[in-house]
Amino acid sequence: MTPPPPLGRSRLGGGPTFDSALDDTELVTVRDELARGRWSEARRLLAETGDDWDLRGHRLIALAEVPAASAWGREWQLAEPDSADAAALLACAAVQRVVRRGGDAEHARGLCRTAARMVPRDPTPWLGLLVLAHAGATGDEPARCFDQVRARHPEHHHAHHLMAASLARHKADHDDPLHEVYDFAAWAAEQAPADSALAVLPVVAHAERFRALARSGALPRDPAASGHWTSRRARQVLKAAFDWWLEWDTDDTDDAADKEDAPAAPGVPAGTGGPLHPRRKVDLNYLAHAKLHEGRLAEAAALLIRIGPHVTREPWSYPDRDPKSAYRAARRAALGSR
Repeated sequence: MTPPPPLGRSRLGGGPTFDSALDDTELVTVRDELARGRWSEARRLLAETGDDWDLRGHRLIALAEVPAASAWGREWQLAEPDSADAAALLACAAVQRVVRRGGDAEHARGLCRTAARMVPRDPTPWLGLLVLAHAGATGDEPARCFDQVRARHPEHHHAHHLMAASLARHKADHDDPLHEVYDFAAWAAEQAPADSALAVLPVVAHAERFRALARSGALPRDPAASGHWTSRRARQVLKAAFDWWLEWDTDDTDDAADKEDAPAAPGVPAGTGGPLHPRRKVDLNYLAHAKLHEGRLAEAAALLIRIGPHVTREPWSYPDRDPKSAYRAARRAALGSR
């Protein structure tokens, strides 16, 4: 059988590719190997990832997106029946199949629970259950699955994003400034350490609330015309998140050509600070999207430069826009012809 082509990404010249691996280059290589049936590299990568739960979840979800991940995961499990990593990959692959193609949700749910029993302290199987619950594929309450993830890793980045998205959908028929998603995001950001990427969660919550309100008709579907990003609450959360980024950003390795030509924003960091987070580019996409619609183009430009080629579908697709077109328009607005 002819192996599939590599799953790697191109530069922005061909448009954003929305690669869930983000800037984890080792993950990109291993994912391509898994697509060819070489699961031993996935075994090595997950073993080396260890108990870094955010990184483990990020890598397992990306590996699970390989179309043949279930087949190769079963082969791995036949070779090593006691492998918790093989069980977790199988579970995540089943979850991805449900979310993307409407697979058997109960089967995926059972695989997640099996993986959870093999390593009770690992939040990743519960993350899989949270993905299913958020998608409405099972009868599980998202909050219950989230609590299980948080009990194992209080700062779990992906789980907090999913929970914010789930909460934001409640009571989407009118714009409530006291909505529970805002309290949740503020609480999570306050509980986290100073260098935690959860500092950007209030911005994520604001974006998720916009999607819910715009889809319901309570707000205009055009983010720029909605007024959602220029309210007093929006200004407060955006300033706090941008200030956090200025203090803690460490990433000065992306898209050197853009950096040479781009307009400078006052106070943009030179690239020193706290530890990198495996999903930090997700936060930068949310923050750049928000700054663009707030009308702060210099700050949006600085963030777009940091994003480089690592573009995410969300929130550029909100509420139901073509994310490629929306992102290209954002770059034109903030960076001009660069």
